[in-house]
Amino acid sequence: MRPHYPAALYSFLASLCDEQKNTWDVACGSGQAAVDLAKYFAEVHATDVSEQQITNAIPNPRVRYSVQPAEKTNFAEDQFDLVSVAQALHWFDYDLFWQEVKRALKPNGFFAAWGYAWFLDEKINDVLQKDFFPAIEPYWAEQNQILWNGYRDVPFPFERVETPEFEMKMDWDLAQLFSYLQTWSSVRQYLQKDGDEEFLMRTYEALKSLWGDGKEKKSIKMDFTLLVGRNNF
Repeated sequence: MRPHYPAALYSFLASLCDEQKNTWDVACGSGQAAVDLAKYFAEVHATDVSEQQITNAIPNPRVRYSVQPAEKTNFAEDQFDLVSVAQALHWFDYDLFWQEVKRALKPNGFFAAWGYAWFLDEKINDVLQKDFFPAIEPYWAEQNQILWNGYRDVPFPFERVETPEFEMKMDWDLAQLFSYLQTWSSVRQYLQKDGDEEFLMRTYEALKSLWGDGKEKKSIKMDFTLLVGRNNF
């Protein structure tokens, strides 16, 4: 279970571009963002370094998946109207990545990166802070701090574009929230190295106090970061 990005985000990005022909979705994972981009662009090239992710990606007639690193691709120069990165900008070698983006992006094309980090619900955070967050904290990769800082520390070789405020909001029951927490790499590493088999059950029971029977849907918000620039330098 992964949160879905705001639907209005994609129409906004498409509206910026002079043409909606080609876009490159970098580090596409399962193709979640690529499929939504395909609603607005004629062709989406979605890449990831993981062959398993590409093999299992969501099929779509407008999306072309390929296994390629972000920093070096086989795309043509000036090919794309938009290059986008969802939830992954903090993992790249920026010197090489920006060089590749500028090579493949059309003059006056747009680059966009977005991501989410923490819950904005104080009650959820209070529960998780007691046991869950302290346990997994040592297992976060240091690159995550770049995302947590809202990409403010990322060198950005484009003219920044003002963006609307987008809301990252999900209606989840307890099982959906719990499933999402288990996708965190820090959680998986903690369980693998520490072997605390009761850790997840303690977390589930603690969160259950907020959900009652657990089946009720609750509105959950997360902080959302969006970075957009025009390729005119």
